[in-house]
Amino acid sequence: MIRSVYSAVAALTLLAVPASGATQSLAERLETCAGCHGVDGRSTLPETPSLAGQPADYLTVQLFLFREKLRPGTAMTPFAQGLSDAELQQLSEHFAALEPAPPASDPDPQAYARGAAIASEHRCGSCHVGDFSGQGQVPRLAGQREDYLAKALREYESGDRPGYDPVMAEVMAPIPVEEIPDLAHFLAHFDPDAD
Repeated sequence: MIRSVYSAVAALTLLAVPASGATQSLAERLETCAGCHGVDGRSTLPETPSLAGQPADYLTVQLFLFREKLRPGTAMTPFAQGLSDAELQQLSEHFAALEPAPPASDPDPQAYARGAAIASEHRCGSCHVGDFSGQGQVPRLAGQREDYLAKALREYESGDRPGYDPVMAEVMAPIPVEEIPDLAHFLAHFDPDAD
């Protein structure tokens, strides 16, 4: 059911993609992005990432991968087609400047503790930094949608998610798939601004 709703939304949004050769202003492109990722970069669609507060370099690389069809089979590929390098950078800088979403709800204490232990054991903070805010070409994890994190982690663990760096597949390989929900829960509820 959720996948069919997501597919319908993605199909309708594809209608907003301009014909080849047509140009859009930054504002028009951002309006298209808002259809899935939210006006403020905070997604409300299942398994769709929030972009607010992501490092600009990370977003630029992801858009480049979509544009060059190096991450095939996603709804993003048609949207990135025809974007210039400058447009990739503009979009990335816009979303990087937005305030990330706070945790969506209070965490489950047991799941949070189990997830924190997994993140510590596998040194997630060594690349994503201690507050999981990301850096450079490494994404922000704190406050990301929990369902999206779980999906991405499962795809890395199974090898189904291609990327420009095989590190995540190596990191996820020893983590049992049944531990992924706790790790996603911890990261989604981690608040770097909490005292």
